[in-house]
Amino acid sequence: MFRPLGLCIGLRYTRAKRRNHFISFISLTSMLGVSLGVTALITVLSVMNGFEHELRSRILGMTAHATVVDRNGPLRDWKALADTVKTHPLVEGAAPYLRAEAMLTHLGNVQGVVVQGILPEVEGEVSVIGERMVAGRLTGLGPGRFGMVLGVELAGSLGADIGDKITLITPQSITTPAGVLPRLKQFMLTGVFEVGMHEYDSALCLVHVADAARLFRIDGVTGIRLRLADQFAAPLVSREIGERIASHYRVVDWTQEHASFFRALKTEKVVMFVLLMLVVAVAAFNIVSTLVMVVNDKAADIAILRTLGFGPARVMGIFIVQGTVIGFVGTLLGMGGGVWLATHVDAVVRALEGLLHMRFLPPDLYYISELPSDMRWPDVFAITLAAFGICLVGTLYPAWRAARTQPAEVLRYE
Repeated sequence: MFRPLGLCIGLRYTRAKRRNHFISFISLTSMLGVSLGVTALITVLSVMNGFEHELRSRILGMTAHATVVDRNGPLRDWKALADTVKTHPLVEGAAPYLRAEAMLTHLGNVQGVVVQGILPEVEGEVSVIGERMVAGRLTGLGPGRFGMVLGVELAGSLGADIGDKITLITPQSITTPAGVLPRLKQFMLTGVFEVGMHEYDSALCLVHVADAARLFRIDGVTGIRLRLADQFAAPLVSREIGERIASHYRVVDWTQEHASFFRALKTEKVVMFVLLMLVVAVAAFNIVSTLVMVVNDKAADIAILRTLGFGPARVMGIFIVQGTVIGFVGTLLGMGGGVWLATHVDAVVRALEGLLHMRFLPPDLYYISELPSDMRWPDVFAITLAAFGICLVGTLYPAWRAARTQPAEVLRYE
């Protein structure tokens, strides 16, 4: 089988036992450096994808995929609007909500909270709150009962248990013969939920929408929350719904409401990609060092090849092949190691925790106590191609230097 002579010589230099063992050591470390860099990059991006997916799931489990509000104030005829919106084929559920801010006090403890009025019988269509109850039930909220459901951290900071009376203080005031006083109302704690997000577990208070409207003197609701069959189609569905309803209504999807948060996550992924790619670049510099030393070590061989008719391009090809083999093997090993580690990172972390008798992500400090991993093949291929490209570029200077070897100068004293 025909093979170019330059390719054969390059492969021979790669696997031959060199007189200079230091060059072999640098070559091995270059290969391992590329491998470790690619493995770390694939693993880190997979873990960041996992955290992004987990955070998105938890956030969208509590907030709506899209929200319809009235630009002019409270939404009064929400039932008719909900029926219109639900005619869209991608809308799976619609539920009203009323949101306001207030303070809770119990046993001398005071906490500022976000009060959200909900309709328990349809709340399950747009959120997972009913599935995350750790005490009581969401159906315990009824009109005129003045019951409330709190996040587990909020209930703990107030020192409240199921059945306790908690005083809710609204920003609105009332005028009495004794002066201007804030409006107060006692609610009974009927349930506690835990969704694993500090924003909700520590500051969200759920009451029946009728009780909230009466307490805050609001005629109607704040808006309607929607759940879609495809959360990533939210911008398109929002535009289509906006075209079906009156112009004084406004439709906001989750990509607009949480845009800064997910944009920050994306920026972090880009920064981590660049930083960890520098590890691969360092390994590529080692490949440059290896090839430069090989060029110096094989100067006589290069000179002889030049006298036998090898042109500069063919000489360059020899060392490009050698550097490419080092980069290819290192990249391939890193890809295999990264894919394996990304798919087994949780088991590896648990094994290390058992060996070291410690928790890397204690559940009392972190709301996501496991390392979620979401390996995506497009990321793997992009990392592999980028790493191999860096290694390939690193071979050009040593190969060019070898091609400039002057046979007469090298063989003068041979």
